[in-house]
Amino acid sequence: MSEWKRFLLDLLETVGLALIMFVVINSVSARVRVDGSSMLPTLRDREFLLVDKVAYELGAPTRGDIVVFHSTTEADKDLVKRIIGLPGDSVVIGGGHVSVNGQRLDEPYIAAAPNYSGEWHVPAGSLFVLGDNRNDSSDSHMWGYLPEPNVIGKALLIYWPPPEWAMINHVKLVVAAK
Repeated sequence: MSEWKRFLLDLLETVGLALIMFVVINSVSARVRVDGSSMLPTLRDREFLLVDKVAYELGAPTRGDIVVFHSTTEADKDLVKRIIGLPGDSVVIGGGHVSVNGQRLDEPYIAAAPNYSGEWHVPAGSLFVLGDNRNDSSDSHMWGYLPEPNVIGKALLIYWPPPEWAMINHVKLVVAAK
């Protein structure tokens, strides 16, 4: 085989393998940019996250997971929030605290205690999500429940900027049974 044909064959193999890897990687993960301050202090504006798109194909969402999802109020916008309530949960916010099913949550990750109040009962097929920067976050306390089909996946790690590289801490929120 001539050198020219061998070069073309090597080039086609390389491009083909790169395309296969691209498709596989994009079917199991996503890359998302944090836009705004709603998740401070956990996540900062303009950080880039790697998202596991198959996490909830293999298991169920849990309280404390940080998820990326398609906005229910703005087309073509993806948001990042923390799951607080699961289907069937009763969420009460008042007096600067969040309670789920009558259990007050210990939330060391929030920027400040919420200065709003309300009560919600999470319907089947939905989640109740809040930003960690409770008083500067458009989330379930404002626009309602997150339909589970809107969830893209579970945030795994911060990969940009390099000084911020870190695995994302999904605090397990333990509450009483429903």
